[in-house]
Amino acid sequence: MQDLKIALLQCVLQSGSPQQNYRHLEELMKQQRVQNDLVLLPETFGTGFSADPEHFAEEREGPGMAWMQRMAQTYQTVVCGSLLLKQGKTYSNTLVWMRPDGSYETYAKRHVFRMGGEHEYITPGNTLQTVELKGWKVRPLICYDLRFPAWCRNSYSEGVYEYDLLLFVANWPAQRSWPWKQLLIARAIENISCVAGLNRVGNDEQGNSYTGDSVVLDARGIAVANATPGEETVLEARLSAAQLLDFRQKFKVALDWDRFNILHLSEGK
Repeated sequence: MQDLKIALLQCVLQSGSPQQNYRHLEELMKQQRVQNDLVLLPETFGTGFSADPEHFAEEREGPGMAWMQRMAQTYQTVVCGSLLLKQGKTYSNTLVWMRPDGSYETYAKRHVFRMGGEHEYITPGNTLQTVELKGWKVRPLICYDLRFPAWCRNSYSEGVYEYDLLLFVANWPAQRSWPWKQLLIARAIENISCVAGLNRVGNDEQGNSYTGDSVVLDARGIAVANATPGEETVLEARLSAAQLLDFRQKFKVALDWDRFNILHLSEGK
């Protein structure tokens, strides 16, 4: 493992305006102070949350993914954020892990937000994804997934952890900012994993306001970097591989974790 440099783009999103959002995110990309290994974009960064998928969902290799590929190539970094994608007559809220060479991995949001009506049009995913970057095993998740510790759970076997960094990209409203902040800390502590949580700011057309509260945490749940609430910012952080490995070596709680697996998931239909 090598140290990992990441940037979180805590930003305002314009509801249902992909091209405007892409242009704005490009301006924020220019504000990076270092060559980062990973850049995080908010959940549904092109449209904002709860956009009508019949009008805004795109096929794989559509304009949103093409834009991500261009940014990844331009900055020679992995770009990660979620889009509304369609396959046949179904829609998913899908995180895309886009590499500079144009190759990518995807993760479809498992826990769709019922209270926001997302379950009415988005098909839940049922498969976790783990990707690798500079020796780090990374587990990317989306917003509401944060509330479900079994789905976020790390595992440990014969000295090997399933993942080292847990990511959340979100549109998490201000009225629930306290759970957002506390659950991110809890996920770091219970999984002996670094955590990065990126949330948007501004207001949406449903009347929700967002304070961001984006953060990067070490495996002790201690902040490596905090974004100023309510402000657009490019939050940059360096995660220490040596510090993570040293903490895991000294604090071997993983040896006493309960052993279980999620054996079956419904298709959400």
